[in-house]
Amino acid sequence: MTSQDQPAATAPASPTLANRYGGQKRTLTGKAKRNVLILALVAGMAFMAWISTSNATATVTYKDIGYSTPDATLTEVDFEVTKEPGTAAKCAVKALDSKFAVVGWKVVDIPPNAADAGSDGGRTTAQRATLHTESQAVSGIVDSCWIPDAAR
Repeated sequence: MTSQDQPAATAPASPTLANRYGGQKRTLTGKAKRNVLILALVAGMAFMAWISTSNATATVTYKDIGYSTPDATLTEVDFEVTKEPGTAAKCAVKALDSKFAVVGWKVVDIPPNAADAGSDGGRTTAQRATLHTESQAVSGIVDSCWIPDAAR
């Protein structure tokens, strides 16, 4: 057999890991690590500032106490409103029929209350809203409450 009769030899694949999986991964330089750390600290401080200022904004909460329907055209809704004592609020109150359709609706103004009233420093006040209804209501609830100045 001559060299012409022999099949051409192919170069064997390199068994090294670098050829198989690629080269070594580059690590972050000291400057890049410092920049990532500074960015994380700034983001953390911004998040903490946002949390502290969002808690300082005026909020209002409400709790349904009960309702009564003296007749087919009238519903009385009793509820409590908790807010800062010197702050006025508004609450949307609604009466519903047996199919959950709104049969009465009213926005109630909640005036500022005295800071020394009540055990919680005047934050919570009891309210009663009287709604005229177009048919017999089977429930009355507070839909929402808000601070008027905060909505602007």
